[in-house]
Amino acid sequence: MNIIIKTTLILSTLAISTQAMAKVNIFACEPEWAALAKEIGGNHIKVKSATTGLQDPHHIQARPSLLARARRADMLVCTGAELEVGWLPILLQKTGNPKIQPGQPGYFMATRAVRLLDIPSKLDRSQGDVHAAGNPHIQTDPRRIAKVAKALSTRLSQIDPSHAADYAKNYNDFNQRWTKAMQGWQQQAKALRGKSIVVQHKSWVYLEDWLGLKEIATLELKPGVPATTSHLSKVMGLAKSQHASAIIYVAYQSPKSANWLASKSGVTAIKLPFTVSGTPKANDLFSLFDDTITRLTQVIK
Repeated sequence: MNIIIKTTLILSTLAISTQAMAKVNIFACEPEWAALAKEIGGNHIKVKSATTGLQDPHHIQARPSLLARARRADMLVCTGAELEVGWLPILLQKTGNPKIQPGQPGYFMATRAVRLLDIPSKLDRSQGDVHAAGNPHIQTDPRRIAKVAKALSTRLSQIDPSHAADYAKNYNDFNQRWTKAMQGWQQQAKALRGKSIVVQHKSWVYLEDWLGLKEIATLELKPGVPATTSHLSKVMGLAKSQHASAIIYVAYQSPKSANWLASKSGVTAIKLPFTVSGTPKANDLFSLFDDTITRLTQVIK
């Protein structure tokens, strides 16, 4: 009898120990949210991004490897605001994983934690790839990342309450380092305020809002619609007349149009990482903005 009791106690202890050691399995849609999850989750999570900094998150295939990963996930951390609308709903439907479906604690959309910009007054698909909820590219503004970090900490504590104290501690530590880093970036970027830029795509409204940059034109004819020769000629005129300081494009975009405009206007084209792993130096969230600010200030004086 004593042997049975002892065996039961040992098995119960092992079960509790295994449960305590289990890590929250996170499926992140983009590298910035995988990086943020690591900051907040620490040793209590496992996370992998579905995309890299050299992929356009609008256009991803729900590959079998992603489906397998999503089936095992306890939590989904994505941008939302229709950024992943072309592939994420299909993936969620095929996985059948109840933990990460809309409305569940494991379904986390970063854009729900912040105020969005560029919300269209009316939906008109003739205007190109318009996001009904607003511009989803919030990761270019560290102030908004700070808000997402707080919301993510709260959600992780809800999913894994046994480690809530650790998530709160990790968030506080991250927030202190992040606030200090933001002060440094803003000081470094003071000369950028009020400078005019041309962009490849409407990817930078939050960076512009943060740093006070002035967007005067896009190389795309409309969001997601390639430029025509006549449109590029018009942009060239604007770049010259409004004294554009730089032409900005994302690491995963073709530099062809940006380089053409640079050669015709004399304005320097700058490739920015846009997210973690977008450039070799952008290895985490902190180095993402280090590299972004450095690349901008080296050109824009």
